[in-house]
Amino acid sequence: MSTGSISRLSSKPVDTMTSDELQKAAASLGQSYTRDTNNQAVAMKYAAVLQMNGDVDQSLAVMRKLVISYPKDRDVLAAYGKALAANGQLEPALDAVRRAQTPEYPDWKLVSAEGAILDQLGQKDAARKDYRKALELKPNEPTVLSNLGMSYVLEGDLRTAETYLRSAAEQPNADSRVRQNLALVVGLQGRFDEAEKIAAQELSPDQAQANVAYLRKMLSQQNAWNQLKKEDKGASATN
Repeated sequence: MSTGSISRLSSKPVDTMTSDELQKAAASLGQSYTRDTNNQAVAMKYAAVLQMNGDVDQSLAVMRKLVISYPKDRDVLAAYGKALAANGQLEPALDAVRRAQTPEYPDWKLVSAEGAILDQLGQKDAARKDYRKALELKPNEPTVLSNLGMSYVLEGDLRTAETYLRSAAEQPNADSRVRQNLALVVGLQGRFDEAEKIAAQELSPDQAQANVAYLRKMLSQQNAWNQLKKEDKGASATN
């Protein structure tokens, strides 16, 4: 890779990178991080790339070191909380995000992040209260609307989820993750052609087709499993 391509790749949003780009970005950022482990911008980007690449333990190690150097920095604490949550350490993640918050000047990103962690802890009512508070601070923010929609996915209420995700996707500053979440929810309702069209706006045609094919397979397996459980119950009732 040329120096120019590394620079362009490092500035690309992490959530839009392909797996190959993530690996290249991790290698290049890793070299920069080794030269200066206290460089906040590099460390946070490196941790985000590692997390997206599935290296959650290494991502957490980077953020754990950074938070020692910047113990009161809100962005660092928020990213640290995200790294903890990705590692399954939800209670410490919640503590980190809450420590980053200042009640007199609440940050909508931190409120939404707290909601996402509460959702993972199964506290959906508290989570949705946080999302609505975040929307009061930042009306029509697509990432918050998306989080609220995904909260209803966790509950199995796909119609309500789709309403929020469509609203999120219609916002001019909606990013790739929002539209991919919408494609997921549409696909989960069996509308595969529509899901593929939405996904194709963000992914290559092959990737969009592969995602929808996987979704079809997952749902067919789920339906088969549910049918087996019904037949098993029926057999038990007749015995």
